Amino acid sequence: MLAYNEIKERKYIILEKQPYEVLSSHVFRKQQRKPVNQTKLRNLITGSMRVETFHANDSVEEAELDVKKIKFIYKRFNPREKRNEFWFSEVENPNRFEITESLIGDAHRFLKDGLEIDALIFEDQIIGIKVPIKIEYKVTEAPPAVKGNSVTGANKQVKLETGLTINAPIFINEGDVVRINTETGEYVERV
Repeated sequence: MLAYNEIKERKYIILEKQPYEVLSSHVFRKQQRKPVNQTKLRNLITGSMRVETFHANDSVEEAELDVKKIKFIYKRFNPREKRNEFWFSEVENPNRFEITESLIGDAHRFLKDGLEIDALIFEDQIIGIKVPIKIEYKVTEAPPAVKGNSVTGANKQVKLETGLTINAPIFINEGDVVRINTETGEYVERV
């Protein structure tokens, strides 16, 4: 059980028999009243968002999620159903399975062939994925640097092997390998 002030970002809780991820939390006092924790939660099964306020005497159950290593195989567009399909396999087992785009969320931008990620499992059902915080990508498109622009620490837009476009320093060229922070979507360093 978690006390009201232990419900923080990146924790998983059970609320009304549903697993939720805590996206943000803010503990504060309103004038002379007791402290409260105002949170923003995302339902891990439906993906819906919810704002919930926990008071000093409230407590919630922490969700027990299992984690299994899986490997991203490929993504394809299904024209009949007009949606993207994301196919994975277990690392040790070649059996393929699909995870819907709604369960993957924004993490789909960082998926590349062969990438090993964690599948979050609640009651024997995959309810989401977690990509590594830092991933290396090959730069496929990078405009040439503009001469005389190096003093300001200028950035330019580069395209990665997944199709993701990011801001990177002007010394990054096509063919370079860069490390990206998947939490912020920003350039970290050249590898």
